[in-house]
Amino acid sequence: MRLATVEQDGDPRTVVLDADGRPRDVTGLTGVVTADVDIDKFAALTDQELHRCPVIDLDQITRWLPPVTDPRRILCVGFNYHNHAVEMDKEPPQHPTFFVRFPSSLVGHMEPVERTPASDSLDWEGEIAIVIGRGGRNIRARDAAHHVWGYTAFADNSVREFQLHGTQATAGKNFDRSGSVGPWLVTADEIANPNALEVHTYLGDNRVQAGVLADLVFDIPAVIEYVSTWTTLTPGDIIATGTPAGIGYRQDPPRYLQPGEVLTIDIPGVTRLVNHIR
Repeated sequence: MRLATVEQDGDPRTVVLDADGRPRDVTGLTGVVTADVDIDKFAALTDQELHRCPVIDLDQITRWLPPVTDPRRILCVGFNYHNHAVEMDKEPPQHPTFFVRFPSSLVGHMEPVERTPASDSLDWEGEIAIVIGRGGRNIRARDAAHHVWGYTAFADNSVREFQLHGTQATAGKNFDRSGSVGPWLVTADEIANPNALEVHTYLGDNRVQAGVLADLVFDIPAVIEYVSTWTTLTPGDIIATGTPAGIGYRQDPPRYLQPGEVLTIDIPGVTRLVNHIR
């Protein structure tokens, strides 16, 4: 299943693609995808029910919203690609390293990502994110796949100057509207081999990052097992799995996002997230 959250006439709507690829407004059956989403409502949708839902014209929507509009947790794994740890002159971590983002730091597909006037060091970080469908605590790695609802694209952009003010990344990761997520959440049953998923980051037509989940230091089951030892995961939580090498901060000289540029995070066969920089 492929689903998205959009805004039309001032109201958030949930859209699911039917078997013919037509976007159907299923809000009346499932509600809007928010924290504590009931994924069983989506799993129970029949083709007959879908075809009774109105087709929505995506060209006429007001805007794309993040697939989950108000997640309780947005957890991001740092240095989780071997090649990114190398480019940052760090050894791969012994345990998963986490920081958090606030919902206010993220916009949806085709919304402008904002570069703060406080710094010109907004850097790109293309990632694959998972969305939790079934919550839990102390989840074993062998059971983790049952807790993943789906996959989406994530721009974990960083204001490097503020990120480097201290040992914690929080400030640089949480400028309002500095990152993005979406547009489509593709449910796990559509992904035959998650480890084969690729992520590509583009500035305009120039590819600046490329990675595959098989190269993660800590794979998704290990990440879920670790994080669920210290917090209870809930439906709708987002976990960004890390960014591969190729960030602007490590170019010589450093290269940061400029107003007017187009940033694209592409997960081939899954979704493509596009934002202009403002």
